[in-house]
Amino acid sequence: RSRMAEASLPRKRFYRQRAHANPLADHIFDYPVSPDRMDWAQCFDVPNPVVSFLDVGCGYGGLLVELSPMFPDKLMLGLEIRLKVSDYVRDRIIALRAQNPGQYQNIGLLRTNAMKYLPNYFRKGQLEKMFFLYPDPHFKTQKHKWRIINPTLLSEYAYVLGVGGLVYTITDVVDMHEWMVLHLAAHPLFERVPDAELDADPVVEKLYTSTEEGKKVYRNKAAGCNHGDGDVRVAVFRRVEASRKRPASE
Repeated sequence: RSRMAEASLPRKRFYRQRAHANPLADHIFDYPVSPDRMDWAQCFDVPNPVVSFLDVGCGYGGLLVELSPMFPDKLMLGLEIRLKVSDYVRDRIIALRAQNPGQYQNIGLLRTNAMKYLPNYFRKGQLEKMFFLYPDPHFKTQKHKWRIINPTLLSEYAYVLGVGGLVYTITDVVDMHEWMVLHLAAHPLFERVPDAELDADPVVEKLYTSTEEGKKVYRNKAAGCNHGDGDVRVAVFRRVEASRKRPASE
């Protein structure tokens, strides 16, 4: 095959999989016993890699691809639990690197379960940004324990996120938005970034349609068939020291 053929981008139709996976099921993953035992060579071909940005449930990798040239000196990792979708992202990154020599070396993909193994991969305070874009809302009350934002997991996110680091959330489901805001605001180690400050953050505009799910939300909105109400809501929270969290009334 020609080099161009080998570098062609993968086609999603060959990697289709169910939109959702049970994160509490007994998926089989290899994972390190501690961050010091993690071999990052499977994700990055750079010396001494240290991940700074983490996209939890990265889907088809759209946000990673968008942010890569914006932050060339930051290593970004996508986590995805679904096998075929993970394979797609890996193949996409390989093709982008082949098509653009010297570029996209700062993005990688890891298939794992973020609800179970996050501290096995990342040291305390290591991360600068975490992304939760259009997470599965798990509408049924008995499945709310599957939601990727909950009080127990927020403490893990606070552990791996450095003080001053940011958590970005976006959804078109009002109940999910309110759930995430409620739990993040209630946690002693997070405070909400005022909406007035978000315009100065170049990352925020990339949250809306960089992902496959985001594009689908806007397509469905135009067709009048969203599973949410069609309005997209963003909330960003900053990691703070417990003693420095401002009262909600401020």
